[in-house]
Amino acid sequence: MNKSKTIIFFILFSLLLNKNSFAAAEVTIYEKIDLFSEVLNKINKEYVDEVDQSEVMDSAINGVLQSLDPYSAYMSPESFQNMQTETSGEFGGLGIEVSMESGVVKVISPLDDSPAYEVGVKAGDYIVKINNIQVQGKTLSEAVELMRGPVGSNIEITVRRIGVKKALTFNITRKIIKIKSVKSKIIDNNIGYIRLTAFNENSGKQIKKKLNEFNGNQKIKGFILDLRNNPGGLLSQAIKISDFFLSSGEIVSTKSRKESENRKWFAKSGDILKGKTLVVLINNGSASASEIVAGALKDHKRAILIGENSYGKGSVQSIIPLKNNGAIRLTISKYYLPSGKSISEVGVTPDIVVAEENDEFRIDTETDNQLSYAIKLLNG
Repeated sequence: MNKSKTIIFFILFSLLLNKNSFAAAEVTIYEKIDLFSEVLNKINKEYVDEVDQSEVMDSAINGVLQSLDPYSAYMSPESFQNMQTETSGEFGGLGIEVSMESGVVKVISPLDDSPAYEVGVKAGDYIVKINNIQVQGKTLSEAVELMRGPVGSNIEITVRRIGVKKALTFNITRKIIKIKSVKSKIIDNNIGYIRLTAFNENSGKQIKKKLNEFNGNQKIKGFILDLRNNPGGLLSQAIKISDFFLSSGEIVSTKSRKESENRKWFAKSGDILKGKTLVVLINNGSASASEIVAGALKDHKRAILIGENSYGKGSVQSIIPLKNNGAIRLTISKYYLPSGKSISEVGVTPDIVVAEENDEFRIDTETDNQLSYAIKLLNG
């Protein structure tokens, strides 16, 4: 057999192997589908209580998605509609951003001035009971549904907090949540302070307006951008806000399964602060878009990061509508900082670690040790 015939033989043999492997995989999938059908039939016939098969199927779909990562999930038509209502910027609820960690609902961050924030719920708390109903074993969507209710109604949540032996119980009254994403003030007549609580459609415009106002004050010599307890939001706003402080270089990149969908975003020329000192405050409740901004500014040595390690949510979810008017939230890519590091499960480490001393997160120059540290640093 000559060389060319040998090559053709091996190509045909490889194709045959691949075809057989695909066929074997296909058989395995069909076997699993048959097995699932058998299990469903056994449940329907022999389970102690009558089962709603539609709910069982929804749970099965959600189980598949949540086995991928904590952020992928199935949304029923009702849940999808509620989510669309919430993203409008005003909704009824507790005011907390949550995720799933090891089968337990974890608080990413309470929103400023929300009902949960006011009673003392903190970033990192694990919700173990909702109105005396055990949360463990439920999906994130199911837990969120339990927390929803009419505005003005009460809810009791029980949480476990790291470092606290006993479970904590909070009674919360549901309210309309109005998201005010930007707060600002001048500290000590010479420091411009901006707190960003979420990355929504108007955050970039609001911050730019405040920065321009501060720039008109000749006494201001430094700035503080407070991203603590900011659970994130729109990627476009994270890029825009990062660009305000950078003159060049990469801001963030995303890598997905399809190489053609990998993207990079770069800063345009012009630093709105013209090189003045910038301090960024972060903590365990700083997630997603907050981590992109903090990480980009740290990597380019444009800001000094003070506080605690951030949350570590470095993945991109896409909401994909389904035929039944529901949707799936599916992780499609991951964020990477200019240094090439991933944010996922790692977060952003501050340049100067300052742990929160006050058990209640409040923006106050006397009781907020992280803010006080930043002010002392800027004042030299």
